[in-house]
Amino acid sequence: MARLRKNDRRDLILLELQHHPHVRTSELAARFGVSTETVRRDVEALSGEGLIQRAYGGASVAPMGAQLPFGERDRAHIEERASIARRAAELVRPGEVLMIDAGTTTHQFSQCLAATANDLTVLTNSIAVASVLGQNETIQVIICPGDFMAREAGIYGPETIDFLSRYNANRAFIGSSGLTTKGISDANRPSVAVKRMMLRQSREAYLLVDHTKFNVDLVATVGPLSALTAIVTDETPPHPLADALRDGAVEIHVAR
Repeated sequence: MARLRKNDRRDLILLELQHHPHVRTSELAARFGVSTETVRRDVEALSGEGLIQRAYGGASVAPMGAQLPFGERDRAHIEERASIARRAAELVRPGEVLMIDAGTTTHQFSQCLAATANDLTVLTNSIAVASVLGQNETIQVIICPGDFMAREAGIYGPETIDFLSRYNANRAFIGSSGLTTKGISDANRPSVAVKRMMLRQSREAYLLVDHTKFNVDLVATVGPLSALTAIVTDETPPHPLADALRDGAVEIHVAR
């Protein structure tokens, strides 16, 4: 086998765990032609994203609904998320009203907006997003009411949903932990309710998602692919996901 890139190895580990509940580090190392230490680093990175569980001698499937706290997720795949954030910020125009949900990639997106955008109104349930955008005096920030969840660094609950239902936006920018041909999914059910409402109240909907979320199916469904205008990602999605997106007229913006 030709030497695989880091991302290719990690994609294959995820694929293997879709068919088997446990994989061994030594077997993966032999298959990929790399050291066991290299595979351990791959496993650690995927575990840090909450996509798999580290186990003795290898890795196992992450339990449905498992997700790491915001702070730990925010330190993973930084370069990929930064490129996605920059590309997404290029799509925003002055004078627009945006809805931005709480998440690690949307947090980086807000940093790009704060540095480059002007004359925006942003509704968000994210304390981190609000704090960053508040540093730009040309951006009006409206924070949703509700219950603060420290693990997600966001605000959720019935008050949040009701509040969002009273506003209309030009575009919604959301993240998710899973994207398959069936649609968008996430591990956190309160977060899913917010994402659904933001999609409903916005003229256009953009999903900011890195390649590790492709073909990952989690416990709570946000919506079908048809709910999206576009995805902004760091790699072209594999088939048949790419075909399903194009069939649904969903644009694919790949950050360079």
